[in-house]
Amino acid sequence: MLKATAPDEYDVKFVTTKGDFVVHVTRAWAPNGADRFYNLAKHGFFTNASFFRVVLGFVVQFGMNADPKIEAVWANANIKDDAVKESNKPGTVTFAQTGRPNTRSTQMFVNLGNNAALDAQNFPPIGQVTSGMEVVQQLYSGYGDMPEMGGRGPSQDRIASGGKAYLDANFPKLDSIKSATVISPAGTTPATPTHKPAATSGAKPQS
Repeated sequence: MLKATAPDEYDVKFVTTKGDFVVHVTRAWAPNGADRFYNLAKHGFFTNASFFRVVLGFVVQFGMNADPKIEAVWANANIKDDAVKESNKPGTVTFAQTGRPNTRSTQMFVNLGNNAALDAQNFPPIGQVTSGMEVVQQLYSGYGDMPEMGGRGPSQDRIASGGKAYLDANFPKLDSIKSATVISPAGTTPATPTHKPAATSGAKPQS
């Protein structure tokens, strides 16, 4: 139900356990993705969500809700694909997907390296970190990649079923999002966090 059209350009400020960073979104880059991110941020979806996948030189991934009940509601609320107009350069912000058409939902990642190889796999960036990239680069990475990708980090399936309680119990050093707020343009004051949003895929960038 959260389908407001985003402004042509807007900024989202992330307050995290490591510090703050700001993402500047240009809707023309990927309109469907920009609209989804705008609605998620406005309605508090990212509050308390962890940066559950941090792979040095590759990506920082987030966007699974802290509450399993809300995560389940978003499980299949996918958006249509956008054309790739910008490359996945360091600092760009992109929605994750499964490799199949139209599977973007709520999971996102910040590119830590030059991931231009993702361009041909239909990962369109929606914006760029314009301040605080040093914060993004310092998010805890000690657990490595997810087991689905051959690592020893958190499992997406376990996050979906156990939420932040699972992460806090088993991966206590992970950094998380205190808030993600639309801070510009004027008149985009965030609404009260919703508890009935619309759905997330178990999407992840393909390396």
